[in-house]
Amino acid sequence: MTPEFVLGCIILIIGAIAAGFPREKTYLARLIHLEIPAFGLLLIMLAYDEMLALMTFVGVTAISTFVLVRAIERKEAAR
Repeated sequence: MTPEFVLGCIILIIGAIAAGFPREKTYLARLIHLEIPAFGLLLIMLAYDEMLALMTFVGVTAISTFVLVRAIERKEAAR
């Protein structure tokens, strides 16, 4: 096991816990906490293949951030 893989697993687990149980219950804080496990997943993918990892990370992060920001805006507008 490479150091990238081990560090990625640790960050992924800690980030998933942080996203599941945030201190602040705001939507922006939850969005930021979702980026932590995404970075851990990037490190895990980097342990296997760099180009595949970077392309997948950029694509998934762009789409998920767009979807989450739209959901946050709708939730805030409904208040």
